[in-house]
Amino acid sequence: MDALHLSNQLCFPFYAVSKEITKRYRPLLEPLHLTYPQYLVMLVLWETDQVSLKTIGLRLHLDSGTLTPLINKLISQGYLEKARNPHDERQLVIQLTATGRSLEEKAADIPEKVVTILGLTEQEYFAYQKMLVNLSTKLGLVNEATF
Repeated sequence: MDALHLSNQLCFPFYAVSKEITKRYRPLLEPLHLTYPQYLVMLVLWETDQVSLKTIGLRLHLDSGTLTPLINKLISQGYLEKARNPHDERQLVIQLTATGRSLEEKAADIPEKVVTILGLTEQEYFAYQKMLVNLSTKLGLVNEATF
C-alpha cells in the first residue's frame, strides 16, 4: 500500500509546485492588471500577433469555454481586440491593441524575476524546463503549436 502514500505520488509535487509558481507570479502581474492565465494568453500574442482563437487554445491547452472569458476580459481591459478572419468568416482572430503591445515592454523582466524568486540558477532553470518538455512530449502535449 506504499504506492498510495501521498509522498510517493508523482502528481502531487507537480500540483503543489504549479500552485506555488502561479502564486509567485501574482505580485508581478498585479501592476499589469493580469491574472496568470491572462498572462499566458498575452505571451502567445506577443510571440505571434493576430492568432485565431483556436490556435491560442491549442497553444495553451485550453478549451473555448475557458479561453473565451479570458479573451473577453483582456478585450474589456483594452489589451486585445477580435475580428473575423477575412478569408474565413467562421474563424475568430485575436490581436493586440497598441495598449496590449506596450504591455509587453512592462512585462519583459517578469521571467527573470521569477527565476530569481524561485532561487534557480540558469542551469537549474534550463534543466527543469528540458525535463518538463520531455515529460510533456511523453504525455502527447507537445505539438507544433506548443512549447
